[in-house]
Amino acid sequence: MTVNPNKLWNDCLQTIKENVTEQQYNTWFKPIAFEKYDETSKTLLVQVPSPFVYEYLEENYVDLLSKVLRRIFGDGIQLTYRVVTDKTHKITQVIHSDPIDSIPTQRPTARANQAKTPIDTAQTDLDPQLDPHKSFNNFIEGDSNKLPRSIGLSIAEHPNTTQFNPMFIYGPSGCGKTHLINAIGLRAKQLFPQKRVLYISARLFQVQYTNSVLQNTTNDFINFYQTIDVLIVDDIQEWISATRTQDTFFHIFNHLFRNGKRIILASDRPPVDLKGMNDRLITRFKCGLIAELEKPNVQLCIDILNQKIYRDGLTIPADVVEYIAKTANGSVRDLQGVINSLLAYSVVYNSNIDMRLAERVIKRSVTVDDQPLTIDDIMDSVCNHFNVSSAAVSSRSRKREYVVARQVSMYLAQKHTKMPASRIGKLVGGRDHSTVIHSCSQIERRLKTDKAFSEEIASIENSFRLKS
Repeated sequence: MTVNPNKLWNDCLQTIKENVTEQQYNTWFKPIAFEKYDETSKTLLVQVPSPFVYEYLEENYVDLLSKVLRRIFGDGIQLTYRVVTDKTHKITQVIHSDPIDSIPTQRPTARANQAKTPIDTAQTDLDPQLDPHKSFNNFIEGDSNKLPRSIGLSIAEHPNTTQFNPMFIYGPSGCGKTHLINAIGLRAKQLFPQKRVLYISARLFQVQYTNSVLQNTTNDFINFYQTIDVLIVDDIQEWISATRTQDTFFHIFNHLFRNGKRIILASDRPPVDLKGMNDRLITRFKCGLIAELEKPNVQLCIDILNQKIYRDGLTIPADVVEYIAKTANGSVRDLQGVINSLLAYSVVYNSNIDMRLAERVIKRSVTVDDQPLTIDDIMDSVCNHFNVSSAAVSSRSRKREYVVARQVSMYLAQKHTKMPASRIGKLVGGRDHSTVIHSCSQIERRLKTDKAFSEEIASIENSFRLKS
């Protein structure tokens, strides 16, 4: 008797449900939709709502999926994803996963990979340790990064030239330094696959060096690094006060530099501010190109957000995108974190991504100077003052205490936020802009004649200012 493949997939989901938490199942597995199963090629096609969900499944649940699919469908099954990349225009992309039988029972973890020192693999193919997701294709150009990006791309395409060597990139956290140096390494490796390209964090380099001292293999450690054609070291400010690590890197640097090898360094500060770093090392850092990566401006933040939104198949209103760009403090890392959080919230709670959700996520995800007030901040303070609930304020009730709190909320929102009346009304119980205008007029009229009421409003304003 032929078994319905849709039923087999439902059996897979049931088994998965028994092996993960309810929230994990609802967030990552419930949205997966069965499309078809080709018995001849043993190919299972399922649809996932965005590239983000696909990448998360492949990164975190591929072992579970492989075990369950083998058990239910049998050996030799090939899992294929149809990924929704643009919900608005219903654009999808089919991605073939690795054959289930080729996936090991337990995948090596990133920590296990990092524990292996380069010395152990010196005679084998070198893993460049680059992040394939950080390439020039998704490193958007703007005024804040135009020079470093252009020169970095030139270096990647002409690694044998000695101009701009070393390239020293610096800038504040979240401006894209790690992305850029990864992109340089990826491009160089793509164009010159025979080149020995290696990305490493300064901290891991220091750990490897310390281990080599303990194991009496320091010469092997130095010899390995002297074989690299393009050496990329991230966060070198970590070496401040690490004198012996600096001395060892000095010798590696000199060897690579004399032999025309590429050196790319990244730091959160320029060489002159690396107090505690060896002077002779700083001199060498300064002999090439020093390029600053500035925090992206609002327009670049909007461009970065729009690219990620498109890539993840999301639909986010333009005003919400602009709000996030202006609030995320010019940090690319914060921008990505906010979008990921918005996606998670919308999936878990099955809600649209709107301004209110964005305000809540920003408030919990981003630390900014002079963080703007939100409707929720204002309503919390008003409700606490009048001892009413926010649900009551947003309701259709005409009780006097609710009406006063509602009108005060609208008045203070118009006074202390940049939102138009239509947006304020929508967030306070779904009312129209004329209701907001009327409420503000009522409060302004009362403030002119009621001194006690004026003091109450001042007290409320002081309370939410203290919170912010």
